[in-house]
Amino acid sequence: MTRSDMVCSAKACRQEALWALLWNNPKLHTQDRRKVWLACEDHRVSLGDFLSLRGFLCDTVSVDAIPPDAG
Repeated sequence: MTRSDMVCSAKACRQEALWALLWNNPKLHTQDRRKVWLACEDHRVSLGDFLSLRGFLCDTVSVDAIPPDAG
């Protein structure tokens, strides 16, 4: 998947993703597992806040820096 194929995970948003929000739900995933939500510049904060409020957000990185084992 190329960077231009990556779109924001926010509902109904079709903008190119620039950010990857790496998260983990400790009730469902092992501690080292990282799930990924993609975000455009407009939704990076709101998606991050959603995950943070639940204690799920682990890190926010550029889409170019998504770890190969995340997903």
